[in-house]
Amino acid sequence: MTAKPLVAILSGAGISTDSGIPDYRGPNGLWRRDPEAEKLVTYTYYMSDPEIRRRSWLMRRDAPTLRARPNAAHEAVVRLERSGTPVRVITQNVDGLHQLAGLPDRKVLELHGTARAVVCTGCHARSDMAEALARVTAGEPDPACTACGGILKSATVMFGEGLDPEVLGEAVLVAKACDVFVAVGTSLMVQPAASLAGLAADHGARLIIVNAEPTPYDDRADEIIRDPIGTALPALLERLGA
Repeated sequence: MTAKPLVAILSGAGISTDSGIPDYRGPNGLWRRDPEAEKLVTYTYYMSDPEIRRRSWLMRRDAPTLRARPNAAHEAVVRLERSGTPVRVITQNVDGLHQLAGLPDRKVLELHGTARAVVCTGCHARSDMAEALARVTAGEPDPACTACGGILKSATVMFGEGLDPEVLGEAVLVAKACDVFVAVGTSLMVQPAASLAGLAADHGARLIIVNAEPTPYDDRADEIIRDPIGTALPALLERLGA
């Protein structure tokens, strides 16, 4: 019996737009519509300016991320994993929707962290984002760490912060080891995440790109799919799992 190929999936913001979470760099992305919004997730601005923090907490409170539900694309990844195909997801997203859809935590590498938790910049204690947002709703404009009084931030990688080297290192190993590398809903412009596509191709993986817009790695791809992700990814993964 032939072993099933190891499928690595690099997911970007485009996989979650059907769940109501807007992307950042697409034609209608948040950073294009409001460049000032970048300051709210830039570490130096956030740490030095209480007003930026206040606006950041309001943005987190009002964002659709924690209310979003997995869509057909997330569910297709879970079906592939449950079919017995070895699957690892490397995600640039912070929404946790792959896990909410049913993918085990150990199968998901969150390159940019998670918006579902907060971390203290002083003592590094982690707690639930929902608890912090409840404090904001109750009237605390800039809730401090309950353990040490330090500044709290989302457990995401802000602009100006480095990726977790352990998570990135594991992602590199997955890219080198996989038989098929699917880049879905990502512009492949943000490094070092984007370089994983080229790394996988360099090590013999079949590279498949599912994205509405061209990417810098299209010339390396074995297959490019421009169709809507909500229908294209389920069809692709069903084919790969057959």
